[in-house]
Formats: sequence, C-alpha cells, structure tokens
Amino acid sequence: MNFWIWFPILLLAATFLPRYGLLTLYKDWRSAKEREQLEDALKHLLDREGQGRHASPESLAGTLNLPRAKITRLIADMESQGLLETHGSQLHLTAEGTRWAMHVVRAHRLWERYLADEARMPLNKIHDAAQKREHSFTEAQLNDLDAALGHPTHDPHGDPIPTREGKMPSAESQPITARQDEGPVRIVHIEDEPAIAYEQILAAGLRLGQVIRIIERTPGRIVLSDGETEYRLAPAVAANVGVATLPESEIAKTNAVPLADLSQDQRAEIVMLDDSVQGFTRRRFLDLGLTPGATIHPELGNFFGDPRAYRVRGTLIALRKDQAARIWVRPV
Repeated sequence: MNFWIWFPILLLAATFLPRYGLLTLYKDWRSAKEREQLEDALKHLLDREGQGRHASPESLAGTLNLPRAKITRLIADMESQGLLETHGSQLHLTAEGTRWAMHVVRAHRLWERYLADEARMPLNKIHDAAQKREHSFTEAQLNDLDAALGHPTHDPHGDPIPTREGKMPSAESQPITARQDEGPVRIVHIEDEPAIAYEQILAAGLRLGQVIRIIERTPGRIVLSDGETEYRLAPAVAANVGVATLPESEIAKTNAVPLADLSQDQRAEIVMLDDSVQGFTRRRFLDLGLTPGATIHPELGNFFGDPRAYRVRGTLIALRKDQAARIWVRPV
C-alpha cells in the first residue's frame, strides 16, 4: 500500500530533479548532440574552404547524414550565432565561425597525436577515438595538452595542427600518383579516409617520413621502394599517399640506416630523427642527446632483444626496437 503511494512521487522526482533527473539528463544529451552537429558542420565548411571551394546545404546534408529540413534549421541557427553567411547556395564561414572550427580541428589532431604517441593506439583506430573527444575540450585544456606533447606541428597522418592563435600552418604535398619523376621523395601525408584505403597503406608498411621511389608504374599498380622493401599498391590507394620533394639537407638520409639495424658495438653518427617522431617523444629523444652529429653505438645486448642499450654522449640509454627504427644514422 505504501509503495503505491510513494511510487508516483519517486517517479516524478527521478524525472524532474534539477541535477540528476531523467529530463535533465535528456536535455544535456540533446544539447551535446546539437553541439556536435554544429561543430561537425563548421569542420565541413572549413575543409571545403581549405580546398578552395565552398560548402552547400546539399554537401552539408551528405556529410552530416541529416535530412534537408534539419540542415535548413541548422544553417539558420548558425547564421543567428554569427558563424556563417549564405551567398546563394554557398555557405561561407565568418571570422568567428573560422575560429571555432579551428578549435575543433586542433582538438581532434592534438588528441590523435596523444593517442598515437603516448597511448600507442593503432593508427587505424585513432581517428574515430578522436572524433568522440574533440567536442569536449576547452581552450585551456587544449593549451595544456599542446604543451605536454611538446607543441607538435602535425598529426599522425601528416595534417598540420592549427596554432593556439587559430592559424593553420601551410602543408605542401602532392599524391604520389601525380609525380612524373622517379627521384626520392618523402611521405608527408597519408589520407585516413576512406578507411579501407588507409588500412591497406598501413598494412603495406608505409609510414610518415619514409623516403621512397617509384620503381614501376602501370594502370593496375604502382610499386614503391625504400631501397630495401617494395610496396605494391593500386593507383586509387596510392593516391592517398602525399609526398614532397626531398630537401637537399635530407638527401643524406637516403644513405642512412635505422639505428635498430646497427650490429653490436658498431659506431654511427646520428643523421636525423624520423618525421614520425613528434611531440613528447621527440622532446625526450633530444633531451637524451639524440641530436644530429652525435656518435652512438649499441653497447649492451638483451636476451629478449628488446629494449637495447646504446651509448651516446657518454651516457647509456635504453631504446625499444620501434624507437631505434625511427632514428637515422650513418655508420662510421
């Protein structure tokens, strides 16, 4: 009897409590969902403008997978907040819209950098994980993360990370399929969409910072080589590998070998750190004395092979094989 008296009261309380009621939780969830849609729309507009073109209601509907009626309401809401302007069928970001979009892109790419370098999450998993977290960072939290990572300039795919001032660094690259010469080039970007192409590139073993050459080109395949290994990709997949001409200062790297390949007590001179070494890891390497010109050699073995001890600048340091593989040296 008492239960049925108190049940409606308890139900109303659980539904309408100011902080923990179901209605409050639903409103919070809906507000977060609407913010995600708005920020995803801002990213789409920024991406289109970065390509030299403008978004439209149709392209926005396709990206967000929303019906036209909801897209119309979203555009009207963004206009009322001063985030975009419409010119015919084109959508243009305002200065405030660009600032907000840059914040979201910076959050996504910094978090990807953390997941790849510090959490050591597989590269084919970091995009979706970052997509879920990018909407929850404050400006102060991003600045702290940026500093903790050593102010990285690029994410694990090679995309530039916006600065705290909201500026997007320039990124010059071209698809490997667009190269006409067969000279050495450096991989500076690997497009992570579509995911199936990205996974094929990772499975082949290609990585940022790698120096490669085109050794065969046919309508059905492109064969790349780093001097030791050949990589065969379909042209449609290879088009997602962005490369840049190798600077003269890095030509020497073509004659270098990974530190992990040195035999016991073989001395070598450090040429450079691989471009894939970013953030906190790069700063730690430099603090350990792993700078160009320094002499280094393996000194102590390990029964299990990993990690391995190296002598550099009079100090003994331990490096895992995957870390030593990203330090380029020239045997002396």
